[in-house]
Amino acid sequence: MRIIYLDLDTLRPDHLGCYGYHRNTSPHIDAIAAEGTRFTNYYCSDAPCLPSRTALMTGRFGIHNGVVGHGGTAADLRLEGPERGFRGRFYTEALPYTLRYSGYHTVSISPFAERHTSLSFLSGFNEMHNTGKGGMESAEEVTPVVTDWLERNAERDNWFLHLNYWDPHTPYRAPEEFGNPFADDPLPQWLTEDVLKEHQQLVGPHKPWEIAMFDNATSPRFPRHPGELPDMDALRSMIDGYDCGIRYMDEHIGRLMKLLDAKGILDDTAIIISADHGENMGELGIYGEHGTADHATCRIPMIVKWPGAQKGAADEQLRYNLDLAPTLAELFDKQPYPSWDGKSFAGALFGQPDEGWKHLVISQCAHVCQRSVRFGDFLYMRTYHDGYHLFPQEMLFNIKEDPHEQTDLAPSHPELCREGAHRLMEWHDEMMATMPKGYDTDPLWTVMKEGGPLHAKGNLPDYIEYLKKTGREYAIPELKKRHPQEFEA
Repeated sequence: MRIIYLDLDTLRPDHLGCYGYHRNTSPHIDAIAAEGTRFTNYYCSDAPCLPSRTALMTGRFGIHNGVVGHGGTAADLRLEGPERGFRGRFYTEALPYTLRYSGYHTVSISPFAERHTSLSFLSGFNEMHNTGKGGMESAEEVTPVVTDWLERNAERDNWFLHLNYWDPHTPYRAPEEFGNPFADDPLPQWLTEDVLKEHQQLVGPHKPWEIAMFDNATSPRFPRHPGELPDMDALRSMIDGYDCGIRYMDEHIGRLMKLLDAKGILDDTAIIISADHGENMGELGIYGEHGTADHATCRIPMIVKWPGAQKGAADEQLRYNLDLAPTLAELFDKQPYPSWDGKSFAGALFGQPDEGWKHLVISQCAHVCQRSVRFGDFLYMRTYHDGYHLFPQEMLFNIKEDPHEQTDLAPSHPELCREGAHRLMEWHDEMMATMPKGYDTDPLWTVMKEGGPLHAKGNLPDYIEYLKKTGREYAIPELKKRHPQEFEA
C-alpha cells in the first residue's frame, strides 16, 4: 500500500468546505474527505509549529519530549543521557521509523527540519528533500518536487510520503495572477464592524494595529498581507488572503490527485490530511497568528482516506495529533511503544466503537505560556505568561456555542474553572509521574525561567513606544507591572 501525508501548515478546519465553511476554499480536500473519515475534534497537543510536529513524530506530549517552545532549552529534544544506547531511542521510536519497521520506504518533502533547526524531525526517513526556503515556499515551488518524485516512484509499492505545503501561513502569498475567488463572498458572520472596533482597543502582538507582531510593517512582495486593520476593507483583505492561500494550495493538491489517478493508484492510496496548528483569525483579538493555547490555534483538521475503511464519516471524539503514531502501528499490527502518550483511533476509521479522550490538555509556550483543557463543550485556559496580551490568569469559553471565544465565562462560572483547573492538575501530576528518567522539570517553567516565550521576550520597551503612537497608553502601566524584568538594566 502507499500512504501520502499532506501536512498543510497553519490550516484551521473551519475554513474548509468539508467542515462547513461557506466559501469554496477546498474542493479537492472536500472530495478526499467524502471518501474517508473527517475528525471534528482533533487538536495538536502542543502549539505552534515546532512543538506540534515534535509531538506528532515522537508520539509524546511536549512536557515529556521537552519541546514546548521555539527557542531556548525547551526547543530541543531532551537528551537521553546515560541511558542512551548505540542508537538514541527516539530514532527507533519516531513515527516514520515505525513505518520502516513495517516495510515502508519513507520520504519527506519539506524544509521543516531546517526551518527550526530540528534535525530530529528527519529521524526514520529514507529520503529527505528540502524545498529550501524554510517555509516561505509557495505551492508552485513544492508541487514540481512532489511530481518529480511521484513520476519516478508512484508505481512502487509500500511507500510513505510526507509533504508540506505552506500557503496558508503568513505572509499570504498566493500569486497575483491567481486573483481573488472570494471577492464577492461575505466575511464570516461573526466578524462585524463592532467586533473589529473592540479588537482595535486591545493590545498585544498581532492585534489589528500590529499584524506584523509588534508593528504595522508590510512588504511589497506580499500585497495580500496587510500590516494593520483600520477598517472592514482591510479585514476583508486579511481573510481573503488566508482563504486564497488555502484555495491555491488546494488546487495543487488536486494536481497531485490527478497524477495519482493517471497512474492508476489513487483508489488504493491512503491519504492523510492534517496540519501542525490552526490560526487565530480574530479569536481573542488576534489575527494571522497561532499564538495561544485555544480552540482556534490548536484545533486542526484530520481527514483519513484509508483503503477498505468507511467513507463520508465524521468522528466527533476528542483526539490528539500524537495519536497518529499508535494508530498507524495498530493498522500495521505493530505494538505501540510504551513511551508514546497517544492512543490509537484506528477503529474509528472502520466504524468501530471508540470513546476517544475524556478531555484534552493543549499547550503553547512560543508566544505565550498557556495550558488549556478541553472538556465537554468548554475550554478552560490558564495563562502563565501573557505575551503582552494582558490575558487574565483564567479564561473559560463554551466552544459549542461560542467557537470564536467572544465571551469569557470565567467570572460567572467559577465552578467550571475549578473543574478545568482540577483536570489540568491531574494531567500535570500524571505527566510528572511518568517523566523520562533523569528529568524532573516541566519545560513550561524552563521557558519562564529563561525569560519567557521566544516571540515575546525583549520586545516590550519598543512595543510600548508603538502603543503610544497608536493611542493605547492605557495598557502601559499594567504591562510594566506584569513584566518588570523587561526594564531591568
